[in-house]
Amino acid sequence: MTAHGYNKGRLNLPFVGISTFAKSPFVEDWDAIEADIAVLGAPFDSGTQWRSGARFGPKAIREASMLFSFGHSGAYDHEDDITYLDESVRIVDIGDADIIHTKTDQSHKNIEVGVRKILRAGALPVVLGGDHSVNIPCINAFEEFCGDNGPIHIVQIDAHLDFVDERHGVTAGHGNPMRRAAEKSYVEGLSQFGIRNVSSTAKEGYEDAKSFGSDILSVRQIRKLGVEQVIKRVPSNKNIYVTIDIDAFCPSIAAGTGTPSHGGFLYYEVLEVLQGLSEQNNIVGIDLVEVAPAYDPSESTQILAAQILLNFLGFISYFKSKRA
Repeated sequence: MTAHGYNKGRLNLPFVGISTFAKSPFVEDWDAIEADIAVLGAPFDSGTQWRSGARFGPKAIREASMLFSFGHSGAYDHEDDITYLDESVRIVDIGDADIIHTKTDQSHKNIEVGVRKILRAGALPVVLGGDHSVNIPCINAFEEFCGDNGPIHIVQIDAHLDFVDERHGVTAGHGNPMRRAAEKSYVEGLSQFGIRNVSSTAKEGYEDAKSFGSDILSVRQIRKLGVEQVIKRVPSNKNIYVTIDIDAFCPSIAAGTGTPSHGGFLYYEVLEVLQGLSEQNNIVGIDLVEVAPAYDPSESTQILAAQILLNFLGFISYFKSKRA
């Protein structure tokens, strides 16, 4: 036994054990979730318009998250002088929603059931995609929650607007989620950050988004404004749902995605936005989508996804405890 007690129990190195998110306990019974945070995999990528592969995102993110599962007493951040995600924060992994090949409606319904179960348990849902269409069932699942707790505001971090209404009969692909969200009576607004360059939505999509009240900012506009001013544009003291498309980041650090878009965010730009949102709002749901690990043999993309999520969960838990 050392002075710090680090030899107590198993060393449990990152490459040892079953790949649950951050080595958190696995809960198979969705009616027995007892946690502050519950992670659900949504390995669906049939909504993609170009390169598939995000169906393998949840497994890759889980495995990458094991890198950050060192230690026995949380994660100390010397810049903030705060220990995040200490033993008081209960995280569980409830596995994956069942995906039925070629059946978008049924696959989406299975994802929605998982998110509803998490919300009914009073936990924060964290959904690992999958393509961005999985956001549609995630937002659908909030109907009951919002009836009891009030509306949600969505913050989207993405390269693409994803505000297509319908294209050749497709209304639930990965170009549609923000349009479907805006149509919900319990979604009171959208902040769409990182949108740039050749996109998935034509000009009328931007006009439609603005008519719904969307605040659309490119990466360059955000850099010019600065993080503090960007955070001020998001309504404060609200229920916020955050959806993160990994292609929001520069492909130099996130190549593993089906639709890479140059000119993207760097790590700290997004991290500081998420920290600011956590401080001024109640974060009620998260999804992180479009990690397609086959396109990044370095595995940096899924490591970035896991690192962003764990830091974000640390911020959420810390500021929630300060408000309690």
